[in-house]
Amino acid sequence: MQKPKSKFDQKWKLIRGQSVEWWSLIAEHDLKKVDKAQDKLDKFVTILQVKYGYTRPQARDEINKRWAAYSRAKEAQTN
Repeated sequence: MQKPKSKFDQKWKLIRGQSVEWWSLIAEHDLKKVDKAQDKLDKFVTILQVKYGYTRPQARDEINKRWAAYSRAKEAQTN
């Protein structure tokens, strides 16, 4: 039985599209690794750790912070 997709996996295409803008050190080949990963969040966190020297919690916080700001901006555009 396949486990349900995480919220990150569900939003991956949107996050992927913003990633290069949010994190300038991330390249297309990094994103392709995440595309292929079973656990996209885990792979993305690992890439942020390597590229930016974040701890795992710092990487998760950065993702959450940037996604929240993006979501608020999108919501403001529709209102």
